[in-house]
Amino acid sequence: MAKEIERKFLVNGDSWREIAEGCVYCQGYISTQKTVTVRIRIAGNQGYLTIKGPSVKYSRSEFEYSIPVQDAQEMIDTLCDRPLIEKTRYRIEFGGLTWEIDEFDGVNQGLIIAEVELSDEEQQIELPTWIGEEVSDDPKYFNSNLVKHPFSQW
Repeated sequence: MAKEIERKFLVNGDSWREIAEGCVYCQGYISTQKTVTVRIRIAGNQGYLTIKGPSVKYSRSEFEYSIPVQDAQEMIDTLCDRPLIEKTRYRIEFGGLTWEIDEFDGVNQGLIIAEVELSDEEQQIELPTWIGEEVSDDPKYFNSNLVKHPFSQW
């Protein structure tokens, strides 16, 4: 089984921008029933289908598959709930880990979240200076919940 172990943080300031490269993402959710989500994503020129299980602390099962970008676009256009998640994802190497910073657009504009994937839940990490409050345990920051309750409506 594929497992994702991830921690999320709010981002402080703009110093991270000097060392980051970004890619535009568009994603939608076919299902966000209870604790299972089915997501369609386009990142650059690649499509993905992702199924995620319930979160337990920092972990959850995750199954992600590449699909043709044309299929992903059709599914986003015809099957996904609105609003869509629009964001630019930046990647930064720090402390031996890859940090992913999501700067949201559309109805979630103004929200910037950093995520880091870990090898186990107890892994110790060094936090960059631009990391703020940890929000790993707050479901309102899950992308699937930002569809139902966008940041602009908080």
